[in-house]
Amino acid sequence: MPVVLVANPKGGVGKSTLATNIAGYFASRGHAVMLGDVDRQQSSRLWLGLRPPQARPIATWEATGDSAVVRPPRGTTHAVLDTPAGLHGWRFKEVLALADRVIVPLQPSIFDIYATRDFLDRLKDQRRAEKTRISLVGMRVNARTLAADRLHEFIASLGVPVLGELRDTQNYVQLAARGLTLFDIAPGRVQRDLAQWQPICDWLEG
Repeated sequence: MPVVLVANPKGGVGKSTLATNIAGYFASRGHAVMLGDVDRQQSSRLWLGLRPPQARPIATWEATGDSAVVRPPRGTTHAVLDTPAGLHGWRFKEVLALADRVIVPLQPSIFDIYATRDFLDRLKDQRRAEKTRISLVGMRVNARTLAADRLHEFIASLGVPVLGELRDTQNYVQLAARGLTLFDIAPGRVQRDLAQWQPICDWLEG
């Protein structure tokens, strides 16, 4: 069972947006998916509570509080885990030990860039050898800005695979307010965004 961890020590970088849409993608493929949230704010859990009954099912992975995260029950084929800002210590080691894949969202700000560099170093030191695959996703990127150019320069220096960049759009905000993802609505309505997601989906299935 693949477990996808969405993590970054910075808050507000789009972790819950990534986590919920990854879960939505897995559900759209007919997988029995669970979504967990170890963030005290419980954004992903709140989103699950908004999800309409007619949408493809995504189960809740109980991963709250200070207790250990229990692996999803038998019958679950895919799991996604959303994490808090400032993830460190035993909790960082615990969730990383569960993960087969780690996606690190990154926004084009100098503060996010430096925080992410340190986090990637910790990931490389703590991961289970080469079994845990790590990749980056640029979030809320406007390609026509100097900040985006700085982000590209930073990413090129890391030696970590980059799955793509997601644009800054209200589509994510509006869908999240209804407990939905890009993969729950007619493709024609979000065609541009789905095109940006295709490399991410390929990596998740690869």
